Amino acid sequence: MSNADELLVDIAAMVESEQTNQMSLTVVVHGAVITGRLAPETLWRQRVAEVLRDSERLGPFAGTFMAAPDVTEARDSREPSYLHFHVARILQGPVGIPETGGMYRIAIKDVSAWTMGDLSYSDQ
Repeated sequence: MSNADELLVDIAAMVESEQTNQMSLTVVVHGAVITGRLAPETLWRQRVAEVLRDSERLGPFAGTFMAAPDVTEARDSREPSYLHFHVARILQGPVGIPETGGMYRIAIKDVSAWTMGDLSYSDQ
């Protein structure tokens, strides 16, 4: 999309303002189908930092995710431009990658289609 979908921006803003991670969403981005739950950016950053801290090789990158700009004032005055997914999977045929779910940051302007809910998949 050349312009971000206003309804999708409103949903992202509500997730940010309510600080909830219960909104399930499925999006299509450059042909890839990604399904999972949205999270507020601050919570998403914290979780990514935790995962990185637990890694011997990637630990030094954890601080980058926690060194967020002042999100309180800056975010209140502007619309979100990214969706922050957790427990998300890229659907590829009958398989979801990664199987356990991952953390994805997606530019709202890149979403070409979306639907409410977390799509399940099956190999049956």
